[in-house]
Amino acid sequence: MNDDVQFRSDMGVELVRAAAQDSDVIWAARVSTAGEKSIEALNSDPQGSKSLIKWLCANRHGSPFEHNSMTFMVTAPIFVFREFHRHRIGFSYNEESGRYRQLKPVFYVPGPERRLIQVGKPGRYEFVEGTPEQFDITVEATKRACREAYASYQEMLDAGIAREVARGVLPVATYSTMYATCNARSLMSFLSLRTKDDNSRFPSYPQREIEMVAEQLEAYFADLMPITHEAFVEAGRVSP
Repeated sequence: MNDDVQFRSDMGVELVRAAAQDSDVIWAARVSTAGEKSIEALNSDPQGSKSLIKWLCANRHGSPFEHNSMTFMVTAPIFVFREFHRHRIGFSYNEESGRYRQLKPVFYVPGPERRLIQVGKPGRYEFVEGTPEQFDITVEATKRACREAYASYQEMLDAGIAREVARGVLPVATYSTMYATCNARSLMSFLSLRTKDDNSRFPSYPQREIEMVAEQLEAYFADLMPITHEAFVEAGRVSP
């Protein structure tokens, strides 16, 4: 077995670069009435600008929220990326490739705070705490399977098998890394579906692991565009 195999239960999100601020929404919206003078009037009425952002969000006038950009580096298990890539409008992705590089032996294992037992109907189910015995089984079985899978992967690579063939034995618990670029409108759509919040107008029931990513994305968003984020929350977490 490979002694270098690592297990982790966190999700990594890093803001790589951003051209995103609340004023981007204002000049994009005011061009409809001020034309080329929309940028000149940007700082003339701060309170009016804040009210405009909230009105746009509440009334779902979405295009002014698209004139900005945020790029994140996300490190998460492959099964999280498969859900993430369902968000195709307003997102661009580039992920590390198992065809071109040997994937590292880093795998996801649920942490002790992860609720393990599913109850309820599909689409509206909840998760409850498992027993210590169930948690131990989950951790031990996951680690055993991942170690065995990586040993098989390494065996094939050592025999000269192509990386794109050998990777087929690796589990979706394998960590991968990608760049994800989006605008505020697409990010709000993502957050509306991938976070669970009692104040949401339309309740969502995301898998916990992608919600862990979403929570970090939202923290960056709230810091970059605080008025827009506030408007999103006040509008019931509905994307404009």
